[in-house]
Parts: sequence; structure tokens; C-alpha cells
Amino acid sequence: MVESVERTPGMLHLVARANSAVEACPRCGMESTRLHGRYERTVRDSAVGGAEVVIRLRIRRFRCPDPACPAVTFAEQIPGLTSPHGRFSLPRKEAMTAIARALAGRAGARLAKLLGMPVNRMTLLRSLRALPNPELTAAPSVLGVDDFALKRGNVYGTVLLDMDTHQPVDLLPGRTSATFSAWLKEHPGARVICRDRSGAYADGARIGAPEAVQVADRFHLWHNLTEVVDKTVRAHRACLDEAPLSAAEAETVEPSDALAPEVRDVNGGERRLVARTIERHARVHALLSEGASLNAISRRLGLVFRTVRRFTQAETAEELLVGALHRPSKLDDFKPHLNQRWSEGCYNSAELHQEIREHGWTGSVSTVRRYVRTNLGGVEVAPTSLPSPKPRRVTGWIMSHPQGLDPGDAVRLKAVLGQCPELDALAGHVRDFAQMMVHREGHRLDEWIAAASAEPLSALCSFARSLTNDHTAVSASLSLPHSSGAVEGTVNKIKMLKRQMFGRANFDLLRIRVLHPL
Repeated sequence: MVESVERTPGMLHLVARANSAVEACPRCGMESTRLHGRYERTVRDSAVGGAEVVIRLRIRRFRCPDPACPAVTFAEQIPGLTSPHGRFSLPRKEAMTAIARALAGRAGARLAKLLGMPVNRMTLLRSLRALPNPELTAAPSVLGVDDFALKRGNVYGTVLLDMDTHQPVDLLPGRTSATFSAWLKEHPGARVICRDRSGAYADGARIGAPEAVQVADRFHLWHNLTEVVDKTVRAHRACLDEAPLSAAEAETVEPSDALAPEVRDVNGGERRLVARTIERHARVHALLSEGASLNAISRRLGLVFRTVRRFTQAETAEELLVGALHRPSKLDDFKPHLNQRWSEGCYNSAELHQEIREHGWTGSVSTVRRYVRTNLGGVEVAPTSLPSPKPRRVTGWIMSHPQGLDPGDAVRLKAVLGQCPELDALAGHVRDFAQMMVHREGHRLDEWIAAASAEPLSALCSFARSLTNDHTAVSASLSLPHSSGAVEGTVNKIKMLKRQMFGRANFDLLRIRVLHPL
């Protein structure tokens, strides 16, 4: 019963009391009419019209009629409004918990203040920690697993998803096979496990749920193949730089070293990185020809084992220098014009810079001057009709569906593949793999691996070997409809929650917010 209402700026004060004559003991449940005393408590309720509501409740205490009850006296509670020792009403507590689940501490406190429910950020975090842990005795029949970064490069966690409902079921600290296998043993029941190509999760699933079918994620398979294509295209960058010439033009053009301008620095000197890489490659292969092991070469040259292995896998030093010598530049689209004007006798960098600004160039004159000094250097350069495509664009063309390509891009891709038999063969294998993925033709996997392994492309052969090592899971991914797309979406949500929490929350708070979404 409300006895009085008082309005002040930004606040609404209510005085109320309960009018029930009988109350039940919260311990034993027996009803009591014996009054022990009265007191007043303050309860903060949800806002009304943007104003905070403060209720002053006149509460009675009753004596429990059961002598054996440990509660000698008890205070009455108003259903739907109060809770024992609570300073906030039940509706306001639910609203605060919802705000904390959506925004956590500081951001939640700012929103609550605007809604007329001012609260400290630590109170919101305590309301999060008060949420119950989800009861999970068995794993879902189709389980998704992936890792996420708590501190990128140092600390990682594991998220587990029910792939039927796309709801997270648990978060684990760490991403080792022991952590995952222990969880699977404690929660049996998984029949299908969707994972990425991580060896840790593969071993954990094999140990914790040996009867479950492991399904490798198709996105990661396609991503790995994209990396193979990109690496191969960059290794054949010289094919991209060769423009188709007529027979008459071919007789007049003398062969030149395409890499020579890139090897020099802005002053015309040899680049230290290039010289060091060439020297190390020669020394590594010299020791390798003498029969030295990779570990021995690593110790003798003072290089990391992985670096030595990378040098031995590259037949020539140019394969290692592709990224350093052929980095894309925003000046690439304007180089044909610069070459043309230079061949016409315009040797003024400032004038060249002004000309390409009229065509959309937004860079500085020093970039133009550096290109002219390094690549042209006073030597006439034959004009080119179109700039050579960047390796990244060629990779995108090869990985795209032929019907989705722009007609102009399709023509340029055909020209590139016509100049380079290796890239043409690679594009054919990519099309075959895409067809297997789209039409669920996992039975063709062995045939594709054999064909890819026969190609003289080291990156493609390495990818084929990796499919052989994970053959069962890859074959299942190309045959079954299961995918890890929902897991990747949850990982993106976790990244958003981390940014929203400013990296100040512990793992337990992050776990609660992931497992208790709005």
C-alpha cells in the first residue's frame, strides 16, 4: 500500500507498507501472525519517466511458530518487489543484469545513469558474477570448437558451440589437446566435431571422443589454398610483368633483368636485405650439398631452425625475395604514364608529379622522384599499354568463380595463364577443388591429391601433403553438410566483447558474457 508520493528533481520518493496479516517463514514454511517488530528499509526501483524511484518500505518482523526452526524471527517480503538484504527491487536487478550482460561495467554504468538507474560499475560486474553457471552434463551431438585470443600471440582460449542451436556451451582457458580432451571426457555424447585444421584440437578429439567424426572447416581449407595460390603467383611474378608483344616488337626488345631495379635502393646501391638473403641462401645450399643436417646448418650459421628449413625449401633466392622485391605500390597504376613521359624526354620529377596528380595521384613528389631515380635513372624505358597486374589481384581472379569475374579481368587472367603454364595448371587444380567443395564430392579427394602432388609447384605439393595427413577430417568436410561458420561468428563476437570490456575483465567475466547472451 502506497502511503505518500513526493517528487524532487530527478527522483521520485514513495512511502509504502505491506498490509498482509499472515506471513510464511522462509525456512520452515509455517505461517505466523505473531508480530515481533517493525523497521524501515529503502529499495530503489526502476525509473519512471526518466526519474529514479526510491521506495521507503515499512517492514514488519514476525516470530516463527516452530520452536525447532533455526529462524527465530523473519522479515516479510513483498512478492515481485523485494528480496532478502536487497537494496534494489527485483525488476531493477533484472534490468541491471541485462545491461551488464550487454555492456559490462563502465559502459553499462553510463547507460544505466541515462535510464534513471544510477549504479556503480562494480555493482554491475557483481551482478554478472551472480549469474548461475550453465548446467551441462553431456556434449551436444554436433560440437564446434575453435580458439580465440585473450592476449594475441601469448594467451589463448577455446570456445565450444552447439552447432544445432549455434549457442556457446562453454569457454576453456587454453587451447591444448589436453584441455579439450579432458572436457570431452567429462561431457560425453559428441558424435560430430567441427574444427579448424589445428593439430591440437585434432589430437584432443581423437583422445577425448575417439568415436566422433571429425570435420575440418571448409573455410580454412579454402583459406589455406588461397595462401598457396598467393605464394605461387608471387613466385612467378616475372610472368605477370611480361606484356604480350607482337613478332616485330619481340625482335626489337632486348631481354633485361626484371629484378635488377628492385634490387637497388633509392641511391642506386645494393639493398642489404637482398644481399644478405642471397648470401645466406648460397651458404645454406652449399652446406646442404655437403651432407650437413638442418640442425647442423642452424648451429653453424647461427640461424633459427625454421629459417634454415625455409631456405632449403627454396630452390632459388628469388623465391625468398618475392615479398621484398615486388611489394604493391599505389604508384603502380601511374607507372605506365611516367615511363611514357620519360621516354618522350620529360626528366623533371616535379613536372611528372603534377601530371599524374591530374589523373588522380594523391601521393608526394618524393615518391615520384624515388621511382624515377631508382627505376628509370636516365635510361629510356619503352612505354607499356597497361600496368602489370598485382599478385594479389591475380590471386583473387584465380580464386573467384569464372562467372563472377568482370569481363576485363577475365581477359587479363586468360592472358596471364597463357603466359605461365605453371599458373594455368594451378588454376585448373583450384577449379577442381572448388567443385569438390560446392558439390560435396569428397570421394574425389584422393584423385585431386595425386594430381596436385604431381605438379612441380612446391607450395601446392605441400598443401596436398597436409590434406593427406588430415585425410579423414578433410574428406568428411567435403562430403558432410557440417561447417564451422557459426563458430567463427562466435569468435568475432568474443572479439567485440573484449574490445567493449577494454581488456580489463578476467576470464570468468568474459565466459559469463559469452554463455549468457541477451
